[in-house]
Amino acid sequence: MDNDLDANNSAASPNRWVLIRDVATFQVKLIFDGLRDLVLVPISLIAGLVSLLKGGSKPGSEFYDLLRVGRQSERWINLFGAAEHHFGPSSEDEKFAATDIDEMVSRIETFVVDEYQSGGVTAQAKRQLDRAAESLGKIARKYNGPN
Repeated sequence: MDNDLDANNSAASPNRWVLIRDVATFQVKLIFDGLRDLVLVPISLIAGLVSLLKGGSKPGSEFYDLLRVGRQSERWINLFGAAEHHFGPSSEDEKFAATDIDEMVSRIETFVVDEYQSGGVTAQAKRQLDRAAESLGKIARKYNGPN
């Protein structure tokens, strides 16, 4: 049965020129991806800060607009798209073996919220974060004037 699997994989394998093209393309994509990340680090911090200082009932529009652009660039770069030359098109049902970072953050957030609600150590940390956010808001209002 393993021989059948090997035969199927080798039949789907790209030829040398496709492999060379895919390796070269991957390098170019890595450069684009790295440059995008390099640019997104400071811009995301600025967008997040602007969103926080802007306040309002639903802060964050600048930051989430940036995330939308980042997602579009991620799809455009399609860093690992050449894997389809070997494995064929991926299905929507395929999932990474482990949870993604967003799921991990969600689990940590749930833990922190549970700790806060039970009066754990994180309640004190939340109070300090709230005070820091208030201070930032006061500074922003001082420089921007009353709305």
